[in-house]
Amino acid sequence: MNAELSLKLLIAAPRGFCAGVDRAIRIVELALEKYGPPIYVRHEIVHNRFVVDGLRTKGAIFVESLDDVPDDVPVVFSAHGVPKAIPAKAQARGLNYLDATCPLVSRVHRAAERLVADGRHILFIGHKGHPEVEGTFGQVPEGHMTLVETLADVATLAPQDPERLGFLTQTTLSVDDTAEITAALQRRFPGIVAPRADDICYATSNRQEAVKAIAQRCGLVLVIGAPNSSNSLRLVEVAKKYGARARLIQRAAEIDFDWFDDITTAGITAGASAPELLVREVVDLLATRFVIQEEPVEIAREAVEFKLPRGLAV
Repeated sequence: MNAELSLKLLIAAPRGFCAGVDRAIRIVELALEKYGPPIYVRHEIVHNRFVVDGLRTKGAIFVESLDDVPDDVPVVFSAHGVPKAIPAKAQARGLNYLDATCPLVSRVHRAAERLVADGRHILFIGHKGHPEVEGTFGQVPEGHMTLVETLADVATLAPQDPERLGFLTQTTLSVDDTAEITAALQRRFPGIVAPRADDICYATSNRQEAVKAIAQRCGLVLVIGAPNSSNSLRLVEVAKKYGARARLIQRAAEIDFDWFDDITTAGITAGASAPELLVREVVDLLATRFVIQEEPVEIAREAVEFKLPRGLAV
């Protein structure tokens, strides 16, 4: 390869940080300013190593259990949400805690409570082991929710009362795949209660639509995000489904230039937990090997902002 090779880069928009991620990171930063380090955070505040490492250098300590949080030290709950038992335990210990759960995840939590209060069993569409799923299951008594991961799972469901069901979904799923599963649920259980609004968040939907727009025009899509980031993994799947090869990378240093041997047009996007700085890092690295022509491909504009918790508002 040499610098005379040209490469068109289709830059997906929207991409990167969503309002929920921006709010969660800001909560940790403001807590550090108000209380001083250390601030403990239960689970990664968002699924991005660059972001987490940056907050760690400022004095945030990330743990997986409240048992690892000392007394009299502030603790922040991650954007993915936590089971009800976690804030209850923190309160019992007298811990000062801040809840950085994305408001759109909290909306799903409240919907789960309403369905159970109405005497319905919840079929929850999501990925086993994801912290958002664990947090949502923890909003209702055990046994009131069943996980549905795939279309095939729908056929094996055996609810005690098929007439008293509702469904909810993780906020970061594939829009297309989830639509197939919900349609199958509604065919099998015609009386099932759907969410009042789509549980898949606006940011997830917008980023997937933007990837669809670029994937049909390029041979390779680079998705900047973490391997444990659900929304980033879905972007890789969407890019492949719509005709492009796709690679998930966390930083520019992970790029293998052999991926570009037969590529004249490539696409770039970033998961909802990846800062724009990492997008520019990738573009700058590619510019060392190619003559770059950037083309933004915008399918929507986002102007969503979420309020900060009381006591941290600025």
